[in-house]
Amino acid sequence: MASFQGKEIKEENLLPCYFFYGEETFLAWEFVDELKEALISPEIQDYSVERFNLEENSWAEVIDSARALPIFISPWRIIVVEVPKGRRENLSSTEESILKAYFSSPPSKTVIVIVFSGKIKKNTSLFRFFSSLSPKAASLKELRFLKEKALFAWMDKKFLSQGKTAAHEAKIKLQELAGNDLRRVSNEIEKLITFVGDKNEIELDDVNQVSGWIKSFFEWEIADSLGKADFERSLMVMNNLFKEGVKPEYILGSMAKFFRDIFLAKLLIKEKSMDRKAIFKELRPHIHEKFGNFYAAKFREFFSLVERFSMGDLNRVLAELEEVDLKMKTTSLNPQTLLESFLFDYCGPRKKERITWRERRD
Repeated sequence: MASFQGKEIKEENLLPCYFFYGEETFLAWEFVDELKEALISPEIQDYSVERFNLEENSWAEVIDSARALPIFISPWRIIVVEVPKGRRENLSSTEESILKAYFSSPPSKTVIVIVFSGKIKKNTSLFRFFSSLSPKAASLKELRFLKEKALFAWMDKKFLSQGKTAAHEAKIKLQELAGNDLRRVSNEIEKLITFVGDKNEIELDDVNQVSGWIKSFFEWEIADSLGKADFERSLMVMNNLFKEGVKPEYILGSMAKFFRDIFLAKLLIKEKSMDRKAIFKELRPHIHEKFGNFYAAKFREFFSLVERFSMGDLNRVLAELEEVDLKMKTTSLNPQTLLESFLFDYCGPRKKERITWRERRD
């Protein structure tokens, strides 16, 4: 059942506008999904939600769309407006007049959801305008990261929506792994629900198998051996994984993740959209700065790999892994043999490159 702030979403209680701001905007997108579920039939939900970004669109375009008659069968329309930090935090006098006119008599079955990611200055004209609206016209809510009790309650709600419950120890483990990032926690919950199948309660052991440190350790070992282009160690790690009963698809996926992370880091550096610390935090969330020298060493190792690999190298390696994946799915060839063959082809020339590169650095 769809709800907002602990209350069931009902047509008669909805406001013309909801303004969300803060660090945890996943909750805003969750609210949009709950609105769709409560108001619009599933087959036309995607057509009844319009999205605007004020980097590319204007308030005039948003309001013109909000005033237009609905095109599809549902009388309800949901309009989502993403507001970037910076100059869009202030309204021109024209924009303020357009918004004031709209909210003086808004359409009865149109809901505008405004999403502002990050902290907003309360003295901006944007915030002042929406704060000045009647409580019957707009609701403003700051979205903060959920902590323990609130986070666990949110987890319970997610599990219950799929007919599941989770042991307290399992929820604590999830928090340890994903922190307070709801998008990441939500992804892990989806994996767990798929993993347990018909089982009703998620236990600590389930989290360890799907999301836990055991899995992280395996990924760590794979990444470390690939980073060093160490064929013998890579074989040993892989053999241990097969002995533990880890599926070959997971081993292949971990290998692909190692290269995709490097690819993404190169892309983010090129685009200058994030600094290196932010990139490392995103791609290696379990290695915290508080780990001191260990963090510093892993940070250097990762970005040395980013420098060494070219985009062409990464594309070729990922294409080779896709070929291995295809053969695993369409032939009777032994998956372990296919993965060993990939490691041999990958590690041989790259180990030589690594030595040459290190000599150049020295």
